[in-house]
Amino acid sequence: MKLRKNLLEVIKDLKTNEDFKENIVHWQVIEAKEAKHVPFPKAMNDKIKHALETRGINGLYTHQATAFDTAVSGNSLVAVTPTASGKTLCYNLPVLQKILEDEKTRALYIFPTKALSYDQKSELNEMIHEMDAEINSYTYDGDTPSNIRQKIRQAGHIVITNPDMLHSGILPHHTKWVSLFENLKYVVIDELHIYRGVFGSHTANVIRRLKRICNFYGSDPVFICTSATINNPKELAEELTEKQMVLIDNNGAPSGKKHFVFY
Repeated sequence: MKLRKNLLEVIKDLKTNEDFKENIVHWQVIEAKEAKHVPFPKAMNDKIKHALETRGINGLYTHQATAFDTAVSGNSLVAVTPTASGKTLCYNLPVLQKILEDEKTRALYIFPTKALSYDQKSELNEMIHEMDAEINSYTYDGDTPSNIRQKIRQAGHIVITNPDMLHSGILPHHTKWVSLFENLKYVVIDELHIYRGVFGSHTANVIRRLKRICNFYGSDPVFICTSATINNPKELAEELTEKQMVLIDNNGAPSGKKHFVFY
């Protein structure tokens, strides 16, 4: 049996080879989809536009533009699009926009794992560098050295953490985080679909504590949630945050042709 050179050859073989084709009971094809682009929102800061253009991005996908407009207008949202569809920009763009408008602005990013938080921090810092802006983003978790924790509490525009560290390292010590809680404009919850079952109920209680502390310091942040495709994203986001959510699922990202073969 010769080695397959590419996927098209495998597909052809499955359809024509007598050893395979009789065992295929169903073959479903989902055609490729082209990207749906829209121009940059007029309200978007020129530094953000420049950073995006530096990356070869000359417009936004429809869901990214809708998320930007929704968040900057002060409405909480949950963005639900497939993997690798650019959900990161759904929260980075409005957060960076708000910080450029008011340098006192603070944002809190919550990721379920450290690995995810480090990946996102790297991408965020690259964009900040391309913007040539004085914006500080820091990861605050169990590995954060004690000698820079005070700097993060006082000068971190964007604090990246996880539910456990928020519960044990930030909320109980809120008097040290006055700068964050007084000026907290956005709370980002990525990978929303992970917060289910016992882990989800624990996280929901942590979010309730976060909101009570924000209320104590006079802030009422907008929540931006992102999720992989699930059946009830709006319901889950509203249960987790106890906030009215705008559902954004007008995916504008392109996708390749897909074959679903039941063998």
